[in-house]
Amino acid sequence: MSHEKRARTGGQILVDQLRLHEVDIVFCVPGESYLAVLDAFYDTPDIKIITCRHEAGASNMAEAYGKMTGKPGICFVTRGPGACHSAIGLHTAFQDSTPLILFVGQVARRNLGREAFQEMNMQNFFSEISKWSEEIIEAYRIPELVKKLRTQQTKYISYWINSPSKKYN
Repeated sequence: MSHEKRARTGGQILVDQLRLHEVDIVFCVPGESYLAVLDAFYDTPDIKIITCRHEAGASNMAEAYGKMTGKPGICFVTRGPGACHSAIGLHTAFQDSTPLILFVGQVARRNLGREAFQEMNMQNFFSEISKWSEEIIEAYRIPELVKKLRTQQTKYISYWINSPSKKYN
């Protein structure tokens, strides 16, 4: 029996961190820009996935969940139009001081800054309607940033963070 170390995706690390921080439900519109995260959710049945038909609906559901429970609503959407549509719920959370964390898939790192399909500078876009805006470039930073989000969550504010899909050993 081999005990070789297997590469984990940024998606697997992210979902593991969400589970560690007792996230039990997420709202999303599935998309190709965060397939590694969706695959990791498939392997994590203790986190319930609410699949929505529109990003505004997903972010509004996550905002309502945060408002009703006091725990951050977690929302996943794709880049470009998906990110723009989700801004409605994020802005509501920001205005109402509701705990909400929005994860947005992004183009592959090698394509950043090349006007790839639906690429946009989401850090700038979300900076005016969220307490904190961050883009994860290296998967090894996921645990650090998720912990930061959870510790700052006590302020009941909205956050946006970009999620990677790069392999990580």
